[in-house]
Amino acid sequence: MKPLRQQNRVVISYVPRVEPAPPDHAEKVNGFRDVWLLRGKYVAFVLMGENFHRSPVFSVPEAAQRWAMQMRQQNELDEE
Repeated sequence: MKPLRQQNRVVISYVPRVEPAPPDHAEKVNGFRDVWLLRGKYVAFVLMGENFHRSPVFSVPEAAQRWAMQMRQQNELDEE
């Protein structure tokens, strides 16, 4: 059996950018709690503590909202 290639590959995880607020040129997407339209892509901004955590860019707003929900759940688990 042939071994899998790149077995020792490092897993890259996304570290959210911390910002004081969503940028002025971002537009809030209606129907979503945390999703903003930024330069034609969808970005989620989640308020955690005193700062907003910014998601990577997504092509659909549902994916950005899912990321925001996961960040909220992770934050709730970290606080317990």
